[in-house]
Amino acid sequence: MRRLTPLELSHPTGGGNYMPFEIKDKLVIAVASSALFDLSESDKVFKERGYDNYRKYQRQKQNVPLKPGVAFPFVRRLLSINKRFPGRQPIEVVLLSKNDPDTGLRVFNSMHHYNLEIIRAGFLNGKSPIKYIPAFNASLFLSASAEDVKEAIKAGYPAGTVLGSAFEDDMTDDELRIAFDFDGVLVDDEAEKVFQESHDIDQFHESESRQADKPLDPGPLFKLFKQLSVFQKFDRLQERRIKGYKRFLRIAIVTARSAPAHERAINTLRKWKMHIDEAFFLGGIEKRRILEVMHPHIFFDDQMVHLKSASGKSIPSVHIPFGVTNLDKV
Repeated sequence: MRRLTPLELSHPTGGGNYMPFEIKDKLVIAVASSALFDLSESDKVFKERGYDNYRKYQRQKQNVPLKPGVAFPFVRRLLSINKRFPGRQPIEVVLLSKNDPDTGLRVFNSMHHYNLEIIRAGFLNGKSPIKYIPAFNASLFLSASAEDVKEAIKAGYPAGTVLGSAFEDDMTDDELRIAFDFDGVLVDDEAEKVFQESHDIDQFHESESRQADKPLDPGPLFKLFKQLSVFQKFDRLQERRIKGYKRFLRIAIVTARSAPAHERAINTLRKWKMHIDEAFFLGGIEKRRILEVMHPHIFFDDQMVHLKSASGKSIPSVHIPFGVTNLDKV
């Protein structure tokens, strides 16, 4: 099945009899139960009392919903976009869990409790879920397990570690706000290598100015960004067509780049023919200061120095352990 153009997407109830998207044509996010829900209490039982008691505990609690986790606000809003395209379901979230099916029943019941339309899952009974990421055509795998995420990145799959705890989610706020770092997330670490090797900001700026017209290569979350841009184009088109239309998706870039390095970033986005709603070139200013105003439902960055500050302020944050800044960690 071919992928619909933004123009075709703008006619969700007309303009052709389209079948639901096949998995290969969907925007798919794979999540571990540790990313979607707060498993701190369950993990404590497992660590302190062992597997058999953990299994008994989960059975006793199987009808008690788990509390939302770091990725919950992002997942809930992402799935709600499907309502804009009745009968198509272009977005899907798949659960990949290390639980076995028996203990995993509580997770399924929790998803049902919160009306999350997640119908597909894999329960691996302690084994790594990483090799199944491409089977589901996932553009991102989210987990609280740094080890699993590092394994995924090493295998060349897009993945991130959720950090901190869930923030107070406004259930009446249906807009989805996503913030991306640029280098090491949307693009590769080519430019970052120049700075890490020299630790000279002037040399970095000189290199970026010299190559301002040379687009950077895609990074680990490029596919996700590209797929989201299709829905963003639809959103913008509807805003122009319909008076009083309320946008459902906003995408921002929050980067430590500053002038003159901004030009190469902008030219890279132009090559990709992708637009963003907001861009912040901060040049050393703490990203937290911008994120606290923006209130994104998820923020992706490859450097822990930025993420620790953000997640400490209850901003749902995800570490992408990719590139030269993570060589000693992966």
